[in-house]
Amino acid sequence: MKQLTLLLLLLFTQSVLADDRLEFSLHKIDSGVPGPTILVVGGIQGDEPGGFHAASLLATDYQVTQGSIWVVPNLNFESIIKRSRGVYGDMNRKFARMKTTDPDYSEVERIKSLIRSPEVDFIFNMHDGSGFYRSQNIDSQHNPNRWGQSIIIDQEKLDTPKYSDVGTFAREVTEQVNQQLLSEEHRYHVKNTHTRQGNAEMEKTLTYYAINNGKAAVGIEASKNLPTHERVYYHLNALEAFMQRLGIKFTRSFKLEPLLVKQTIDNNIRIALHENRLLLDVAEARRRINYLPMKRDARIEFTASNPLVAITSKGNGYHVNYGNRNLTFLHPQFFEYDTSLNAIDMHVDGSRSNVNLGSIVTVAEHFSVDPLEGYRINVIGWTRKGIDNEVGYEIKRDHISRHFSVDLSGTLFRVEVYHEEKFCGMVLVKFAGAQEDQHASLEQKNES
Repeated sequence: MKQLTLLLLLLFTQSVLADDRLEFSLHKIDSGVPGPTILVVGGIQGDEPGGFHAASLLATDYQVTQGSIWVVPNLNFESIIKRSRGVYGDMNRKFARMKTTDPDYSEVERIKSLIRSPEVDFIFNMHDGSGFYRSQNIDSQHNPNRWGQSIIIDQEKLDTPKYSDVGTFAREVTEQVNQQLLSEEHRYHVKNTHTRQGNAEMEKTLTYYAINNGKAAVGIEASKNLPTHERVYYHLNALEAFMQRLGIKFTRSFKLEPLLVKQTIDNNIRIALHENRLLLDVAEARRRINYLPMKRDARIEFTASNPLVAITSKGNGYHVNYGNRNLTFLHPQFFEYDTSLNAIDMHVDGSRSNVNLGSIVTVAEHFSVDPLEGYRINVIGWTRKGIDNEVGYEIKRDHISRHFSVDLSGTLFRVEVYHEEKFCGMVLVKFAGAQEDQHASLEQKNES
C-alpha cells in the first residue's frame, strides 16, 4: 500500500516558472484486471468546483479492482485557479473548430487525443449547472432551461461500437442516484440536448466530439444552488452508478456521506518542495507564511497531495492555490541547500525517534531535538536569549509564539535544520493533544 500511494503522489509533481501556463494532468488508476476504461474530465469550466473536486477525489482516494479509470481533474487549470468559467473563453465550445492561435489550442488538442485513445470506452464530462433541470416549466429555478441535477445526453442512441444505448444507461443511473437524495428538490433527470438535430451550441462540446469519434459520452451536472461538497456527493453517486453498470469495480477511502466528502476535500492538502525537504500542510494555512527557506532558483519544483494544487509566482513570492481557493502566500528567504543530512533525532513525549526531513511529527505534550555536530536547529517561534542552536531543550506548545505557526489554529510549527549557512530541510511539529506519536510524511497519505 505504501509503495502504491507513493507512485500516485509522484504523479502530482510539478515544476513551475513565473510565466508557465498551468497544464492539465492525467491520472490512470489501473486494476490490472480486464474491464472497461473510462475517462473522467473535470474543470473544463473553471468556476464549477463540484465537477473538478469530484474528479480529483477519484485520483486521490479511489482504487480500482477491475477495469481502469483515467482522470483529468483540472482540464482548464488556469481558469480553475482564477475562478473563471474560461480565461480565454468557454473551453467547452472549442471542440468543433478553433484557431491554432487560441491559447487553449494545445490543451484542447491534448484532451481530444485522450478521448480518441483506443483504450477509452466511455467519457464523463463533469459540470455544475444552474438551478434544477425539469422537463416542464415550474418556476425560474426549475425548468427545461436549467442544467443542475441532470445527466446530459446528446441523443438517445449513439452510433458507437460500445454502450450505444446511452439513454437507457442514463435513466438507470438517475433512478439509482434518486435513492440517495438529500432533499426531494435534488432529484435527477435525464436531459437530452438533441444535438444532432441542429443544436449549434452543443455541437461544439467535448461530449459531442467524443461520440463523433466513436465513444460513448455523457455530461453529469450537479446544481450550483448546492454547496460544493453536496455537488461532489451527487457527482460521485452518479459516477459510481455508471461504473457499476459498466463492470468497473472499485473501493474508496471514505464513506460516501456529504460531511465526510467535505472533510476529505478540505483536509490533507500538503506540498513538498525541493526534493521533499520542505513539507507544508496548507489545509488551514495562514494567509502568509513568511521567511520560508527556498532555493536560489527561478524554478519551483514541488509535489502535492492533490492534483488541484498549484504554486504560481506573484511579486516577491508565490501563491498556493487549491482549486478555486487561494490557500496562502509563501514569502521566501533564499538559501543555498545542503543535502548531506536526511533525518534528525528527536525526543517526542519522552520517546526517542529518528525523523526524516520533510515529515510531520505529532506531539502530545513536548519535544526536543538531539544535538548533531556541525548542524544548527531553529524552532520558528521559540527563542531563548543567547541561544542560536535550539537543541536539547524540552519545548511545549505554550513555549512557542502562535504567531509563527503555519496554520491558523496554532498547532503546526517549523523545525528548520542548517549546516553552516546552508538550509538542510525541515520537520513540521504538530501539537495535537494526547494522541499516539506518528510520522506523516507526504508519501504516507492515505496509507490506512
